[in-house]
Amino acid sequence: MPRRYPNYMPEDGFTLYNQISTVGSVLVAVSTLPFLWNVYVTMRGPRTVFVDDPWGFGNSLEWATASPFPRHNFTSLPRIRSERPAFDLHHPEVAAMDPPERNRDLLDSLYAGPETHGRDRLIDQRTGRTDHDR
Repeated sequence: MPRRYPNYMPEDGFTLYNQISTVGSVLVAVSTLPFLWNVYVTMRGPRTVFVDDPWGFGNSLEWATASPFPRHNFTSLPRIRSERPAFDLHHPEVAAMDPPERNRDLLDSLYAGPETHGRDRLIDQRTGRTDHDR
């Protein structure tokens, strides 16, 4: 049997599989075109980025250092006052806003433990009192 067939005999039952694999190979070949275009555009000339965070919405400290980064990213340890230090650095008006009032009852019920939810209480067999009643 030869290694490659351009066409299979209909009685072999491979015609559909051959057509599916041909369409798949064409799809793979076409999908490499955007990749090659991206390589060409990138290699044509480097675009220099002169700002720390070109989009302005980076949250972590990696967006707060210079690009390209120096040998030691920071000369001193930065002060972190929120979960989004770089975003707060680029948008001080948002960082200065007061946080919304939190529902203390909800937080207390979530973080207080399972006994405040009315389940998993230990009941003393002799007295009938729960551990929450003590």
